[in-house]
Amino acid sequence: MKTSIIFTCAIVVGCATSPAHKSTSSTTNPDIEAKAMKVVKDITAKAAPLEKASNLAYWKATTTGDKDSYAKVEKLEIALRQLYSNKEQYELLKKARDSGLSDPLLARQIVLLVNAMEENQIDEASRKRMVALSTKVQKTFSEFRGKMGGKELADNEIKDILRKDKDSAKLKAAWEAYKQKGKAVAPDIIELIKLRNKAARSRGYKDYYQMRLQLQEQDPKEIKAIFDKLAGLTDEPFRKIKAKVDEELAKRYGVDVDKLMPWHYQDPFFQESPKLKGVDLDSFFADKDPLKIVQGFYTSIGLDPADILKHSDLYEKPGKMPHAYCTNMDRSGDIRILANLRPNEQWTSTLMHEMGHGVYDLYTNKKLPWLLRQPAHAFTTEAIAMMFGRQTRNPAWLIKAAGVDPEKVRAVEKDITFNQRLGMLVFARWAMVMMNFEREMYANPDQDLNKLWWDLKERYQLLHRPEGRDAPDWASKIHIAVWPAYYHNYLLGECMASQVLDYLAKNIVKSDDPNHMDMYGNKNVGSYLKEKIFGPGASMRWDELLRTATGDTLNPGFFAQQFID
Repeated sequence: MKTSIIFTCAIVVGCATSPAHKSTSSTTNPDIEAKAMKVVKDITAKAAPLEKASNLAYWKATTTGDKDSYAKVEKLEIALRQLYSNKEQYELLKKARDSGLSDPLLARQIVLLVNAMEENQIDEASRKRMVALSTKVQKTFSEFRGKMGGKELADNEIKDILRKDKDSAKLKAAWEAYKQKGKAVAPDIIELIKLRNKAARSRGYKDYYQMRLQLQEQDPKEIKAIFDKLAGLTDEPFRKIKAKVDEELAKRYGVDVDKLMPWHYQDPFFQESPKLKGVDLDSFFADKDPLKIVQGFYTSIGLDPADILKHSDLYEKPGKMPHAYCTNMDRSGDIRILANLRPNEQWTSTLMHEMGHGVYDLYTNKKLPWLLRQPAHAFTTEAIAMMFGRQTRNPAWLIKAAGVDPEKVRAVEKDITFNQRLGMLVFARWAMVMMNFEREMYANPDQDLNKLWWDLKERYQLLHRPEGRDAPDWASKIHIAVWPAYYHNYLLGECMASQVLDYLAKNIVKSDDPNHMDMYGNKNVGSYLKEKIFGPGASMRWDELLRTATGDTLNPGFFAQQFID
């Protein structure tokens, strides 16, 4: 997960205009251009130190659980939103955007600022309440520990039970313990959803979900069409592969296939594939240090992560957020990763993923204006993170980067390939649950959200709804509250990851298998990424960046070729 305070509350990469604000002119006006430049410089001079202070406070809050730091985060986020709420500056920048500008970098900065300010043209009380609720929910997620048999358990402990235990009653208790946080935060999330909708409608949008996508230069209808197409393409392949999974799980847990429940799938959300008989990737990592593996791999391809690692916080401790994220503190080189590493495949993959975000930020051109020193889009940084996160299921990477005995890898290579495909299909179907849930939730937050959640999980994940369960299980997923209308970018990121891997395979590594190619030690991989994807930052729209880097705009066909066909 890539996060920063400015990313989640103010700056959104995109250039869509709001329904009421269409461009009407393309004639350059030197006077307004000069005025716009002055406003950009003024806002940047104030935003940069506020963002850094916010990120540092959030870092301290999530690494320690410090209550004062959470309060500071809230205060600074309000200040950032206040900065982006100036109506006079907003109107001037909007006019400049629509008048035509001679300087493309200035034009791009203005697009980013107009979109950021568009979301903040609401009353001060609403802004403050939304920040307060979001901060409160984040704090709850960081501190919450589910109870099982009267004992508090960290998320990693619950996930260990789900992955390793075979007693159905214990698995159910662990799964329910994880979901307890949903009940703790659901009322605040629902209030937050309604406040967001009110703000969006005051700006002329149908609801907050529609607004957020448009301000990310994404058409909600096109996003739905992509997801619907992928759903149709994966319906039958997923049904078939899940049937094989169910057979193995039924044997493992000693139950009939039709008695398998959500707690039997080894992940609280079934967003990751279960570890099946035939290959236990965790055994490859049990005696290895994820940190050394990841550092060695990135260094080998010319993307040295040493500066990132020396600032990072990578191991479990009391009060620390149990998840993982990467944050760019100042857009000038202070990049950090929060993780809770353990010697297994999941956390090695997670660190590979987060480091993908990290090197993207690290190698963005620091000579760009501050506003442009960020990824071209949310899903472009997710794409790079996912591309590298996939490598723990690449036999060539396991041998070269992780140092696994080649004979052991070759003995289970077919199983690894099966599990790689399974993992991608499982995630794709899970992402469909999240996208459709958020879209429908914002369209009507007063509906029975508990029912909607399980309707979608039955449709896309083919899971059995627990009998009589009526609880806000949806609220136990932190993204719904804290990173709204964002999750669809993960699946778009997977599509872009497949596209970039295809390009690397054909043009850099010279391999006919994008999923199993050997990148280790190939510094041309790092050079390509630095020049074509990382370096430009947000100076280009995401579609322009992709065309420049791969010769094609976003094309889900590469994902389909690699994991569906």
